[in-house]
Amino acid sequence: MDDIKAALADADPFASWWPFIISGIVFLIATVRLYMGGQVCPNTNTIRDQIVVVTGANGGIGRELCKELVRRSAHVIMACRSMENGDRVMQSIIREIPGASLELLPLDLRSFDCIRRFARELQTRHTQIDALVNNAGIIFHPEEQTVDGFETHLQCNYLGPFLLTQLLLPMLERAQQGRVINVSAHGYTAGKMNIEDPLNVGSWAPRYHARDAFSHSKLAITMATRALAGKLKASKSSVTVNVCSPGLVRGTDHLRYSPVMKALFAKVFTYPWMWLFMKTPYQGAQTMVRLATDPALSTTSGEFFNDCEQTDVSELAKDDQMTEKLYKETMKALKL
Repeated sequence: MDDIKAALADADPFASWWPFIISGIVFLIATVRLYMGGQVCPNTNTIRDQIVVVTGANGGIGRELCKELVRRSAHVIMACRSMENGDRVMQSIIREIPGASLELLPLDLRSFDCIRRFARELQTRHTQIDALVNNAGIIFHPEEQTVDGFETHLQCNYLGPFLLTQLLLPMLERAQQGRVINVSAHGYTAGKMNIEDPLNVGSWAPRYHARDAFSHSKLAITMATRALAGKLKASKSSVTVNVCSPGLVRGTDHLRYSPVMKALFAKVFTYPWMWLFMKTPYQGAQTMVRLATDPALSTTSGEFFNDCEQTDVSELAKDDQMTEKLYKETMKALKL
C-alpha cells in the first residue's frame, strides 16, 4: 500500500500532453462550427393562420423553412417544380409535425407561363397571402436559355421571382401587413452590371461563366428589392420587401453542377471542409424565419439581412441610377 501511495504521489499529470492537445482541437472545431452556423432566429412567436408561400420548398433550405413556419402555426403553400418530390417532403413534414398545415402547388420559375398559372391558381384558392418567400434558385448551371429566351440563372434567381412578386402584390396588399422576402447570396458582391443593358450578363462578360451569371442574378435581386421597397413606400402600401443571404449552406442540390463535385478526389477532400465551414439547411433558413415572423420588422423594408441581422450592401447595389434602370428594363422585359 505504501508503494502505491508513493507512486501516485510521484505521478506527473502533465507527463502526456496528448489529452490536452486533442481537447484543444475538439474545442477549436466546435467553436468554428458554432460561429459558422450563424445566429438562430431570435424570436419564438407564432404566426397563427397566416398564409406563407415558399418557393423551392421541396428540399434544402426550403424544406427547413416550411418546417419552422408550420411549427409557428402558419399555413404554408409549398411551391415546387417537382410535385413528386414536393409531396414526399410534405408527407414527411406532416409525419414529423402532426397537424402541420401545408398545401402543394406546382411552380417552375423557368417558365413565365407557369408562374402566371401558379398565381391564378393561388388566387382561386385564397383571397390574400401574408408572406411570399422567394427561396428557389440555382447556381453553377450550365449555359442554357429558358423557354422565354433568358439566361437560366437570370430567370430563376431574378426575373421569375420578380414576376411572381408583381402578380401576388394584390394578395399581399389585402393582408394586414404583407411581407416579401427575397433571397440573395454573399456572391452578389462579385456581380457586375451594364447600365445600357442591365439584364444581359453577356453585355459585360466576354464569355459565359456560371459563377458570373449567378453573381449577376443575385446582384439584380438585391437591387430590385431596394427599388420595389421605394415604390411601395411611395404608394403608401403596407407591404414590405427585404432581401437576405442564407450564407454558405451544405446539404442542398445547388452544388451538383459545381466543378468541385465532378471529381471523386475533390469530393473526398472538400466534404470535411464543407462540414466545418458551411451551414446546415436549418441554419440557412433562420434569417428567412425572422423576416417572415418578427413583429419588430413589420415596417422594415428595402434592407439586406445576414445571420438574422440587418447589414449594409455594396456600393454598386446602392447605385440609384443603375437600380432604377434595372427596374424599368425588368418591367419592360416582363411586359408588366
